[in-house]
Amino acid sequence: MRGAKNGKGSRVHLLSAIDQDTHAVLAQVAVGEKSNEIAQFPVLMDHFRSLTDVVVTADALHTQTCHAHYLAGRGAHYIFTVNANQPTLLKQLSETPWEQVLTGDRSSAKANGRQIIRTIKCATLSPCIKFPHALQAMQITRKSSPVGSKKWHLETVYAVTSLPAYQASSAQLASWVRVHWVIENSLHWRRDVLFQEDNHQARNGETPRVRAILRNIAITILKCLGHKNLAKVTLHLRNHPGKILDMIKFSSR
Repeated sequence: MRGAKNGKGSRVHLLSAIDQDTHAVLAQVAVGEKSNEIAQFPVLMDHFRSLTDVVVTADALHTQTCHAHYLAGRGAHYIFTVNANQPTLLKQLSETPWEQVLTGDRSSAKANGRQIIRTIKCATLSPCIKFPHALQAMQITRKSSPVGSKKWHLETVYAVTSLPAYQASSAQLASWVRVHWVIENSLHWRRDVLFQEDNHQARNGETPRVRAILRNIAITILKCLGHKNLAKVTLHLRNHPGKILDMIKFSSR
């Protein structure tokens, strides 16, 4: 939260869990000045009474052996992107002979003036590639180009999952990974820009966390009511505040 600084000048930092289907924030914890996201991951997930058969996706920062053991212990599955924080695993995955693996799923779409082609290949992990509870590796490629242009940008990402092939198709894995990246626009951008979270300077006590919770609730209500253009409906509600009470079924009786 850029505008909110702690006493020593560090930013107020929150970590949250979001439901991929509804984009509703289900739990949120504050990351203390002397802590980090990795340490707060199990604290966040402890909010859920049951994680049995739940599939958890997380940023590459959370591709940690301790997180894999934690989720497996709770009966959950994970999909972790592999980045430079796991150099050995990343090297092993990048050197896998992916040219011998058939494409599991391919999709094409147009968004924001760009043509995007996504492909995914899935392979059962070989014994020499070790990560706790991981059963499959994924190579995800994204080719993007401005509509009408012949110049393409290629990005390749690797991931591991504890899901066996018989429990999740390549298309389903690709969907979960893609929706995880969509969260940046569906939640973070809306909080930062639409609700101007990056500009606010509340930093004392629980105020930053509570105000973030209120923003999460507002976004969730609007999305669950079917509103897609949140900027438009928020402006309308600002000019007609009485409609907000009707929207949330509030009654003074």
